[in-house]
Amino acid sequence: MSQPRAIDRIDTAPAFTEADAAALNARFAEASTQELLTAVLREGIAGRLAVVSSFGAESAVLLHLVASIDPATPVLFLDTLRHFPETLAYRDSLASQLGLTGIRNLTPDAAALAAKDEANLRWSYDPDGCCEIRKVVPLARALVDFDATITGRKGFQSETRAGLPRFEIDHADAAGRLKVNPLANWNAATIAAYFAEHDLPTHPLVAEGYPSIGCSPCTSKVAPGEDPRSGRWRGWDKTECGIHVPGQSEGDLPPEFDPVF
Repeated sequence: MSQPRAIDRIDTAPAFTEADAAALNARFAEASTQELLTAVLREGIAGRLAVVSSFGAESAVLLHLVASIDPATPVLFLDTLRHFPETLAYRDSLASQLGLTGIRNLTPDAAALAAKDEANLRWSYDPDGCCEIRKVVPLARALVDFDATITGRKGFQSETRAGLPRFEIDHADAAGRLKVNPLANWNAATIAAYFAEHDLPTHPLVAEGYPSIGCSPCTSKVAPGEDPRSGRWRGWDKTECGIHVPGQSEGDLPPEFDPVF
């Protein structure tokens, strides 16, 4: 008697779980940033990876680290069509300088813009809706090809990012993709030292008082002593664009942890 045929099933389980993220945080708790990135980029412990970069004020650090390991790593840039011209020029010059060959510019759907933001003014009355059209949806489309993303977020940047773990589940994505934050425990001094050590170019708007840079209509200058991200969506009860949703993971890094390049 023949054996019954196994039923083909589509695996719809999340790619990663909270337990996976916790295990990775424990494994790399004392690893250097370079060791962590080497493991995810060369050893494939997080599957198919892409960097998500804004090419903003501090982006050069993560991009330099990635380029030193694998310059062909896919780098996803959300071209919202509302960026400062300085950001677009910085993107091109930095990618060329670092030898990054995997830049992918993600743009919003033309039909969606025509239907929901024809006048380009949605940012002024519905910033969440504007981010949804120009950032969240384009990124979601692109991430179908990836199991995990690498971000440049850091815990010191704002209260909502305090205690950021190095590995977490992407709570903005039901697919259970892993989010890797290799610079989670870096601080402003460490960032500045890395820029100086590697002679990295700074975003031209930093010198003009923009420590955090997003789309031009929703980014303003920051006064000394203010939260670095206080110039984003100033006057609105909004701190993130929607592609980063805070999860439930604990910090998972010892308070004395000091990044080693």
